[in-house]
Amino acid sequence: MDFLKELEGKRVHDPFEANMATKPTAKRIWVPGPVIVGAGPSGLAVAACLKEKGIPSLILERANCIASLWQLKTYDRLRLHLPKQFCELILMPFPSDFPTYPTKQQFVGYLNAYAENFDLKPAFNRTVVSARYDSRCGLWFVKTLGLKNEETEYVCQWLIVATGENAEEVVPKFEGVSEFGGPIVHTSSYKSGELFRGKKVLVVGCGNSGMEVCLDLCNYNARPSLVVHILPQEMLGISTFGLSMWLLKRFPMRFVDRILLLVSRFMLGDTARFGIHRPERGPLELKSMTGKTPVLDIGTLAKIKTGQIKVCTAVKQLKHQAVEFIDGRVENFDAIIYATGYRSNVMSWLKETSMFSEKDGLPRKPFPNGWKGECGLYSVGFTQRGLLGASLDATRIAEDIEHSWKAKATHFMAFTTCAPPPPPPPQPATFN
Repeated sequence: MDFLKELEGKRVHDPFEANMATKPTAKRIWVPGPVIVGAGPSGLAVAACLKEKGIPSLILERANCIASLWQLKTYDRLRLHLPKQFCELILMPFPSDFPTYPTKQQFVGYLNAYAENFDLKPAFNRTVVSARYDSRCGLWFVKTLGLKNEETEYVCQWLIVATGENAEEVVPKFEGVSEFGGPIVHTSSYKSGELFRGKKVLVVGCGNSGMEVCLDLCNYNARPSLVVHILPQEMLGISTFGLSMWLLKRFPMRFVDRILLLVSRFMLGDTARFGIHRPERGPLELKSMTGKTPVLDIGTLAKIKTGQIKVCTAVKQLKHQAVEFIDGRVENFDAIIYATGYRSNVMSWLKETSMFSEKDGLPRKPFPNGWKGECGLYSVGFTQRGLLGASLDATRIAEDIEHSWKAKATHFMAFTTCAPPPPPPPQPATFN
């Protein structure tokens, strides 16, 4: 490890590092392959692709399990909103006996089998607090905190950001929150409507999660606020997403949007009658420009039409056990559920601003060019195109690193024996 000793020598003569010398030093670990931050589907996919090419990697995960968003922060009735063929990870399809729209439990089981199949063993309970590139030695230094706040610093040549678009909850800041007096929760804490039995509940922000939570609460007077596109989950006997992908291969996006809206209007009727106003842009154009996903109706609209779920305008402020809306109306509620989604947290720990936008924590370059940055920095799962986009990123990243793996890594491998031998070919996964 002579190169690390040389680096330490340089730091001794660095004024900033000299001032820091009195502080406890973190345990430092050399990683011969890439460090992957995040053990969600995207992180697992890129690790599997690397392993297929004989390249070891280390996955750092802040939670105590893989796919923590799916396992710890989703509601019980959740299903994949897209058909399974659009949601499977690279190199391993879903079992053939899975339904078209797998349940949360089935998807988590699939991910566990995927990790086992490729022998992926993340380092759990490792929260990355900083990652910086040192141009003097051409290496990344990734600092983590453990459960007891113990510091560990991982040194590597390649850093893959796989924390995704949904790393932390988006919580709106309404005036009067402290005065409301009732439960206010984000969907990340919502499991089922059982805890809200007999309650009058307002669901704020209805994307696909909000619509499904409303359906779960339809017997408890949920009041959703709907401000996005609603499309039927299936059109002409096939999934709306699948039909969209087929049409986009043959026609311009705006023409496909017109077809989707025409069929949607025919199947769902005029949703404006129920207070659901469509944005000016079509669903695909809106997704492409803003990343907002069209809502795929799974039965919630029928509850809205019968009045079991009411539609409200945007929230102006909260009062004691009540909500005032922008149209001036005030209505009493027992609880509020925020279905306001998630956002990236990359800029809170990555000490680099050229690849990721400081505004939203997403790659500055639009799809499909946002997967590669400078100095061995990569991103996977930030395409705003779901698991299909993540698999495409994972493939490209593995191929790119493979080109430099033998040439660059050989020099450093001479200093370490911690790299495992090339993995055996993956065996078919089995499910209980």
